[in-house]
Amino acid sequence: MNDRADGAGNPGSERAFDRLEQLLDFPVDFPLKVIGARVDEFADTVTGIILAHVPDFDPGTTRMRVSSKGNWLSVSVTIRAQSRAQLQALHDALAAHPLVRVVL
Repeated sequence: MNDRADGAGNPGSERAFDRLEQLLDFPVDFPLKVIGARVDEFADTVTGIILAHVPDFDPGTTRMRVSSKGNWLSVSVTIRAQSRAQLQALHDALAAHPLVRVVL
């Protein structure tokens, strides 16, 4: 699970999720970091996408950090993933958004 070069629909992404499924016992607490341009709506957009896929996510647990040069914003969260399908759908939705540069 990395940047857009290995995003939704990519066989490399499928292999990564196959491997994750072998390593994890669902449900599981899963950390995500989403990086994008430092614009006002970025954090709210990321939170909205997460809530659409993980309705019990608490936005109050979101952590944000601005890059050293101030151009990028990272949003870090931990979600309770119920299944590989949920995790993959969330990753794909985040990676597909135009404000998002990288999903880790």
